Amino acid sequence: MSFEQALKELEAIVRKLEAGQGELEGAIADYERGTLLQSHCQKKLADARMKVEKIVQTAGGRLSAVPLDEEK
Repeated sequence: MSFEQALKELEAIVRKLEAGQGELEGAIADYERGTLLQSHCQKKLADARMKVEKIVQTAGGRLSAVPLDEEK
């Protein structure tokens, strides 16, 4: 499942739970599904963050990629 699909489903679950729609058992099942979707989204974001690279120009004019965390 893509990040966008998981986020869309998670948002729908949150809206449903906030509105108090449905019965208790359904709300519990939705909450459990929501926690799984949240974990999935967090993992996708962490994976993406690790892939994000910042392009910097070196003194010699060559381009190189460094992790976003490495601020100079």
